[in-house]
Amino acid sequence: MRLEGKTAIITGGASGLGLSAVRLFLREGARVAVADYDEKQAAKEIQPLIDEKKPVIYVKTDVSKEADWEKLVRATLERFGRIDVLINNAGIHCPQDVLSAKVEDWQRVLSVNALGQMLGIKHCAPEMIKAGGGSIVNTSSIGAEIGGFGDGFSVAYSMSKGAVRSLTKHASQMLGRHGVRVNTVMPGVMFTEMTVKLGFTSREELGKVYKGTACLPPYAGEADDIGNLYLYLASDESKYATGAEFTVDGGWVASSGAASDGRTYGE
Repeated sequence: MRLEGKTAIITGGASGLGLSAVRLFLREGARVAVADYDEKQAAKEIQPLIDEKKPVIYVKTDVSKEADWEKLVRATLERFGRIDVLINNAGIHCPQDVLSAKVEDWQRVLSVNALGQMLGIKHCAPEMIKAGGGSIVNTSSIGAEIGGFGDGFSVAYSMSKGAVRSLTKHASQMLGRHGVRVNTVMPGVMFTEMTVKLGFTSREELGKVYKGTACLPPYAGEADDIGNLYLYLASDESKYATGAEFTVDGGWVASSGAASDGRTYGE
């Protein structure tokens, strides 16, 4: 029960990395408010948890809208009375490079991925301060460090995730004296529902595409690889970690010197 007594808000919690966190957090004793824009996905994955009388609520949320954050925080406080953890997980991707990017698409990605996380901190941190402290986890990406294949050939995604890294540093310095920790998680490629929709049926199949980038077989992670890191950062086990970046990418960034023919070091 590593999160017993804690209330967490998890954005993008109806699928993928966020859904992994929802399940793990409930298992470890947390009360969870799931924020997600996809009502159909929430009905599939979150409603059964509600029906099982788990301590979880669902609030339809567009994280780029301040009014939606106000509604989410209000609903969480009405149900659970406090906020201890924020997992800023929601994000979108648009594969347009710097020459092909359309302004409206660029703005939407930045609004969800960067503005959405800032608004989460703005509206949740005051409640954490009232509670005596808390943990905020922002989700960036290795796309903030490397381009091309690493950011999915998306200039908006790359920029938004870079902004999240800077947001974390700013917020950690501002909120530390109040006992609120702020850290960044930087995932590499992960096998989730999204990649299933793209036609991949397993980590191994997805990993074949990325062999030569990551150095750790099967060259693709899974949702619980990030969900478990969210869990660690939400728990008191990480009580002295703030302003830090936690990369989970199978060694992709470290393998930037991999052989040009796709071999990994030592092959």
